[in-house]
Amino acid sequence: MSPTTSTLPSPCPSSPVPVRDRRRILVSSVSSDAHTWNLVFLQLLLEEMGHEVFNAGACVPDELVLSECRRLRPDALVISTVNGHGALDGHRLITRLRQEPDLRELQVVIGGKLGVRGAEAGTHAPALMAAGFDAVFEDAAGTEEFRRYLGEAPVRRQAAAPPPARRTPALAGAR
Repeated sequence: MSPTTSTLPSPCPSSPVPVRDRRRILVSSVSSDAHTWNLVFLQLLLEEMGHEVFNAGACVPDELVLSECRRLRPDALVISTVNGHGALDGHRLITRLRQEPDLRELQVVIGGKLGVRGAEAGTHAPALMAAGFDAVFEDAAGTEEFRRYLGEAPVRRQAAAPPPARRTPALAGAR
């Protein structure tokens, strides 16, 4: 009996990204979303694609997202939501993030169930793009559009965070 080859499709149809195109990606939900399965799915998908992924988890307050962006210096922030409040929470988050000079150029995308009525309520993309997201992926779109976006969008490397200011100890007797 001769060995057979598998005809099963690859779990990741697109080939892993070249090293120069690999991104450091922070994945997070919005502050009101307690779901985690979507975050785990995205983490696995992005890792299969060859990216380095940090998963902030569910119900992440806006300020924690900002501090994690500063700490990790990701090339992209991916916001995923399935509770239907993504448009509201995402708008607030991106408005806050774009006000920060050191995070203003960060590539930020959002996707999932962005409204409580899902895709039937129409698109939330124009308002979210106007607020500052680089891309919006409605829940009905699936993952192919997201994968294509990551493959085509230029990598915007975040500059390293400046070192903390060093304090010089006061000299004894100095005036």
